[in-house]
Parts: sequence; C-alpha cells; structure tokens
Amino acid sequence: MGFSEPGHLNPKDASCVLVFLMKQESPDRSRCRVRIFLDYWNYELLMRAVDEAFSTDWVKIGPALAEAAAEIVKSVSPPEYQGLNIYGSYGPTEQGRKRNQWLTNFIGTRPGISVHMVPRQKKKSPPKCPACYEPVKLCPQCSQDMRGTQEKGIDVRMATDMIKLAWVDNYDVAVLISSDRDFVPVAEFLETRGIKVVHGAFPPKGHHLSSCCWGQIDIADLRHKFHYQK
Repeated sequence: MGFSEPGHLNPKDASCVLVFLMKQESPDRSRCRVRIFLDYWNYELLMRAVDEAFSTDWVKIGPALAEAAAEIVKSVSPPEYQGLNIYGSYGPTEQGRKRNQWLTNFIGTRPGISVHMVPRQKKKSPPKCPACYEPVKLCPQCSQDMRGTQEKGIDVRMATDMIKLAWVDNYDVAVLISSDRDFVPVAEFLETRGIKVVHGAFPPKGHHLSSCCWGQIDIADLRHKFHYQK
C-alpha cells in the first residue's frame, strides 16, 4: 500500500503524517471510542469459508465488535461506538452493480455506517499458459477477453482513513478487519500515537498482522452476535 502508488504503503508517507499526529494533544485515556475498519471482500470470503450460509446483520456487527474490542484493551469505560467503515469493490457485471447499489444505498444509509466502493479495474495482462508461458488473450472456446479484474486503491483508502481519523482524534481503538499483511506498518504507526489496533481476524489467516496489533478478535467466534435473521 502507499499514498503515491496504489497497492503499496510507503513507510515514509506514514512517517510524514506521524509528524502532524505528534503535534496533536494526547488522547483521553478514560474514553474508549471504537471505530471499525472492514475490508468487505476479505471479510465475506473468509466468513463464507467458515459458514457458507452465514448472513451478516450490518447494523449489529459494529457495536458487537466495539464491545469485544473494549474487553480486549481492558477499558475502564464502556465502549463508545464511533462507526463502521466498509471498503470494497464491484465488478462490471449486473450482479456487481446490484451489490454496489445495495451496499451504498441500503447498508451505507444505516446509522454509523460508511461505505466506500470502487469499480474493479481490468488487468493489463492476460493469464499465461502454465506449460509454455505464452499469454492467452482470448478464451479458445468463446473468444472472450481472458483478462480478469482487480481491486485498486481500497487498501490505500483504508489506511488513509485510519490515519486521517486518528489525526482528528476520532477514535481511541481501531478494529481492523483484514488479513492483508500490508496493514502491518499502519498498525505499528498508530500504536506510536497511543491508539490501540485490534485485529478482527479469522485465525490462522493474517497472523502477521495479528502479531503486531494490540490484540485479536476471532470474528467467527462472535458471529452469533451479528447473524442476520429474517
């Protein structure tokens, strides 16, 4: 992740922001304001691997994780849920567009929930044959473009928002739901400000990130608290 090149976080960029953060007043230790930062597709795919039929109640998941995070950091104050930030992408298909509309126009309008969705970008290069390594531009059966799509800029947006909201003293504890080890510098960086980052994990996935965070929440173990029931 990085602020200058999508997908790569430059530690020097984070260090520049740290200079500004250190000028701010120290956070109020008596408070426990918790904000959730969730990588949508990472969460969805890992949850499906645990429970294929599980459906998330997006109104309940934020407060449930805020409560769990307060227990992890042993807060003397009850958790103050600051909100849930959801980050994801959508493909060019009709299904992708419908998912984007559902997340943005339905889930994103619920109290305390912010949704940030971006369209997936076409890959520049097609896949290669595993035998001769020649690029396969078109499907030999239907002649369709073999290039898939990829997510661009989501990790950067998550990292930027985590730092930006810490800068304006919006939260004391962050719950980071992602297994991407590229978030390790972000977690370490925020710890220097006295902000605790709790990893919302699906063990053993993301153990590199868990090891550098203040603590870890096993998301699958808590899913009964935010299971959507019709």
